Amino acid sequence: MTSNVQPRERSIEANGLHHHALEWDVAGGDTTVVLLHGFLDLAWSFERVALKLASKYHVIAPDFRGHGDTDWVGAGGYYYFPDYTADLARLLPALTRKRVFLVGHSMGGTVATYYTGAFPERVQKLALLEGIGPPNSKPEDAPARMLKHIQTVDELRSKRLRPLESLAAAGARLKQIYPKLDPQWAERLAEKATRPTPDGPPGSRLWKHDPLHRTRSPLLFNEAQFAAFAGRIRCPVLLVNAAESDVPFLHDTRRQQFYAGAQVRTLAGAGHMMQLDQPNALADMLLDFLAD
Repeated sequence: MTSNVQPRERSIEANGLHHHALEWDVAGGDTTVVLLHGFLDLAWSFERVALKLASKYHVIAPDFRGHGDTDWVGAGGYYYFPDYTADLARLLPALTRKRVFLVGHSMGGTVATYYTGAFPERVQKLALLEGIGPPNSKPEDAPARMLKHIQTVDELRSKRLRPLESLAAAGARLKQIYPKLDPQWAERLAEKATRPTPDGPPGSRLWKHDPLHRTRSPLLFNEAQFAAFAGRIRCPVLLVNAAESDVPFLHDTRRQQFYAGAQVRTLAGAGHMMQLDQPNALADMLLDFLAD
């Protein structure tokens, strides 16, 4: 049964960092579905979706830099969309097969748009799960944004990270944020998304993502530039809205029109983290779209 299959964990070097990826290779074949997670998330959040997709496809789910078990950028570095996109350009040839279907959630959808727009010949289908880019920025906001970036980075460096007291506390925190998670899956995700606190209280845990992500990026989001990438996409596109989402700007019909001929569907009973709220229904929706 696919539901009992554990993914293979892979480590691939790209752009000077070791990248972690999960691989489900049950069905074989020449088509790879690549699942790209969102901000402060990790590949394991797609596990239940991946298990259903793996009945028909080779499935890969990488952790972006600074997330999950992929390396952090280190002292003096930062995280930008061009970095994530360049990582993907190096990783996919080593991880995928003849045909590539990209599925991007939230931040992962933005990266998927940049990648597919840059390399339209490499992607045969694209599904964006509330992943059509962050809010547009105004040029006049740039100075304040730069000041906020410097301020938040300085604040981060001056503070000691506060660990969670236990793995159970991490699971409870996930259940608080995502009430539809069943306790067993919350416990599993908590174990995958945290690590023991170095030199900390026994049993305490820290989230795996680089805390630098919680600072303010100094760069503005350029919607016109983003539209240029979306305009180069030639493959079929599915845009999935979550019926109970708390980020309605991701349903912007004007921006959805950047993707020529895209299908737009709504997933009932799901918030923004739809792969956690309704994994089976989301997988079924994706299987329907991806079917040849």
